[in-house]
Amino acid sequence: LLDVVMPGMDGYAVLEAIQQHPQLADVPVIFLSALDGSTDEERGLALGAVDYIVKPIHPAVVLARVKAHVTLKQMRDTLLGRNSVLEEEVERRMQENQLIQDVSILALAHLAEIRDSETGNHLRRTKAYIAILAQYLLAQGYPDAALTPRSVPLLVKSAVLHDIGKVGIPDDILQKREALDAAEWQVMRRHAELGFEAIELAEREAAQPVAFLAFAKQIARWHHERWDGGGYPDGLKGLEIPLSARLMALADVFDALISPRGYKAPLPADAVRAMILAERGGQFDPDVVDAFEQNFDRFLDVAARYIQADATA
Repeated sequence: LLDVVMPGMDGYAVLEAIQQHPQLADVPVIFLSALDGSTDEERGLALGAVDYIVKPIHPAVVLARVKAHVTLKQMRDTLLGRNSVLEEEVERRMQENQLIQDVSILALAHLAEIRDSETGNHLRRTKAYIAILAQYLLAQGYPDAALTPRSVPLLVKSAVLHDIGKVGIPDDILQKREALDAAEWQVMRRHAELGFEAIELAEREAAQPVAFLAFAKQIARWHHERWDGGGYPDGLKGLEIPLSARLMALADVFDALISPRGYKAPLPADAVRAMILAERGGQFDPDVVDAFEQNFDRFLDVAARYIQADATA
């Protein structure tokens, strides 16, 4: 309850000071004043008072109006508290659903990886490489509608499904330690289309669109396409290849070259770098190669971390 005419600070100045105080800002303020002009009342209400009572006061009226405003304040606080609880519950469930989704994605991806024992931490490494490239291009303002702050995490998440189609490749081909012959190679190449078809089927059967599956389909089908048009399965060229697949194309090849396999030793880092740079505009998107060159040391850090984990597993 606040008077208006007071020595020093008047009531309006006191109200403004109250509203600046974190612990008092939500306290309802009622003016009690002998100033009975409409402009005085309008000013008090405009400043945030909940009521304006003109003197002389009637105690019963004042008590009733105080009670009404205290009740309103309590109801508002209760609603805010309930909203806060509801928001926390919604956030908790969203995080839980996100965790379930992420674990399910990794479980699917590992179906392919488990059957190919040579790949080790290939999924984790390629996912990290994709993140480095996508975040760098985004920061550089790379002009692609698929590259936004919101889409980059989805793109990175979908990267682990790039070889899901290998589930449909026979073991005698998938696990062969020698070079594949022409017929076997044609079967192996089918994994790109098989992965695309499997993800597309899941997408069609989903109750609602799942954003990351669009990237997952692109990567699964087209991560073996080449910038110069000489890749598979569709022979896409240049910007016909979605950015997500162009990123995975480089990440996948880099990891294959830098990592040990049963049929080969890892190539030296400088040799791998030179081979990637030599394919700028050939196998790989020139802009993606430039992003790789700028972040080469970060690629090596990822490779060293996960390859060491493979060795100690």
